Amino acid sequence: MTDGLHPGINARTETGPAPREERFCKPAQSEDFGIIQKPLSRWEQIYENNVARKVFILVMLAVAWQFYSMYLDNELLFPTFIATVKALVVAILDRGLLEKSWFSIRVLLMGYAAGLFLAALLTIFAITSRLGRDFLETATAMFNPLPAIALLPLALLWFGLGTDSLVFVLIHSVLWAVALNTHSGFQSVSATLRMVGRNYGLTGLRYVFGILIPAAFPTILAGLKIGWAFAWRTLIAAELVFGVSSGSGGLGWFVYENKNQLDIPSVFAGLLTVIVIGLIVENFIFRVIEQKTIRKWGMQQ
Repeated sequence: MTDGLHPGINARTETGPAPREERFCKPAQSEDFGIIQKPLSRWEQIYENNVARKVFILVMLAVAWQFYSMYLDNELLFPTFIATVKALVVAILDRGLLEKSWFSIRVLLMGYAAGLFLAALLTIFAITSRLGRDFLETATAMFNPLPAIALLPLALLWFGLGTDSLVFVLIHSVLWAVALNTHSGFQSVSATLRMVGRNYGLTGLRYVFGILIPAAFPTILAGLKIGWAFAWRTLIAAELVFGVSSGSGGLGWFVYENKNQLDIPSVFAGLLTVIVIGLIVENFIFRVIEQKTIRKWGMQQ
């Protein structure tokens, strides 16, 4: 009965599967392949270049500066970009602008290094004891909102007219910002990483440098940038008040002197020098550190 109902089944079972017809495919030529990734044009390559974009922005700002100053047509109010560049060249060649810049940078490095050292001590004290954490939170709440330039009269009384007073106000501008950011970064480290460090038996400084600092380094680096910016503008403001020390002065004093002489292009040249130094520090120091650390580690895109 089965044979009568399904004759095809028995036939395929006895004879096996039907033979397939052979097919031959012609190999495709390489020029027939589709384009997987379209190459970038010259303009697209320039746009994807980070340096080119920033240079373009700077050029546009310089052009806007030039046209706006030409529109005002008042050199005492707003000199042109070309006049400022000429004054900058004259100040470098004949008026010792590079020496004044180095004076400011040297004082800045002294205050910045001292502020970082004290911030590291406070942060280590804060993460190793509850008393230290309470002290850091209380101290930052008290002193971080206090402008560093407001301590200038006390610095004059305590340290006199000189580099020591500048270093004192720089330490204040750096210390609290860096300590607060570093401590916040340590607190944001995940509990998993903390347990990994404890399981490896890391304690004290080994635990700090082996686990906490690498995990919190993006926040720490942000604190270093903030501390640098605070210190740089505090130094220039302090030098505007008492920038002369031992017969020499920094960039702030250069701006102040030229303001008194109504040499406004030179005033703008001094301010432009402050900006250029800031750009150099940001793009050739902090950006290199960022690329060698957090970008290399995949912690930032």
